[in-house]
Amino acid sequence: MSVGLNTLKPNPGSTTRSVRVGRGNASGHGTFSGRGIKGQRARSGGRKHGRKRGLKMMLLQLPKSRGFQSLEGKASVVNLGVLGVFPAGAIVTPELLVKKGLIRDASYVKILGNGKLNNALKIHANAFSASAKTAIEAAGGSCTVLALHEQPTPKRQLAKRNAKQ
Repeated sequence: MSVGLNTLKPNPGSTTRSVRVGRGNASGHGTFSGRGIKGQRARSGGRKHGRKRGLKMMLLQLPKSRGFQSLEGKASVVNLGVLGVFPAGAIVTPELLVKKGLIRDASYVKILGNGKLNNALKIHANAFSASAKTAIEAAGGSCTVLALHEQPTPKRQLAKRNAKQ
């Protein structure tokens, strides 16, 4: 069978007939004809669309919190005192922290210097506070900064960048 304009049909269930509201009992929608019971919307000519409402309605539609809201996610913070769970010489990665239940999201992890670290650990994270870095190195451990996942640049931007170089 060949495909032509006369043989094309929409997928079953993709097209539905619109409800003919207010066309009497014979329409199959009962006494109220799909308009509910009473009220402005049940009557003919009721409820005009696109009507301007008052200032209060406009204010209610605005977001509640003010100021700048970053699109970047917040850092998952881990304090040094919590890292005492790991044995000496262990390699601590964001995935391991999620597995232990210390953080929920491993996309951006920052280590802070609150608490005391007794074990020498090799810690991999996206960021370290200055106090955390000194405390880790004083305990005999090491800090490895992980790179953030960058957004892939579109081909045309890449071409422009390469042309400049």
